[in-house]
Amino acid sequence: MSSERQPRPPSPGQTLGAMWLYTLLRFALFLALWGLLWLARVPSLLAATIALLLSIPLSYILLRKQRARLAANLEARVAARQAQRHNLDAQLTGGTADDADGGDSSATSALGGPAAKGGPATTRGPAAKRRPGSREPGGRSAQQ
Repeated sequence: MSSERQPRPPSPGQTLGAMWLYTLLRFALFLALWGLLWLARVPSLLAATIALLLSIPLSYILLRKQRARLAANLEARVAARQAQRHNLDAQLTGGTADDADGGDSSATSALGGPAAKGGPATTRGPAAKRRPGSREPGGRSAQQ
């Protein structure tokens, strides 16, 4: 591991909180518009349609800060997950995290299979079960 401290990604609770806040604010904007149109004696279905059509661009403009916070949370979580996967791949191949991208292209997974190169794992253990009607790698049915 490197001596640099990576900033911690937002917790799932923080990301969910940002998502729920953004969602609730969008609903509140829709309901406020619908209520204003209802008070103006616009028929309910027409008021709901107009409120929906108006709330979409208004939420894009008015809720920019909340949307940016949600996007930043999601981006940080994805980046942390990719870094974690990168480090795990490097540990499984026996290299360091820096060697995982620039390593030998003929490297295989720790189990000796082609899965590390992005190819499908073609071997199955004796405990692997096939569903009736499923296809084998050669295209034949398992029932044949």
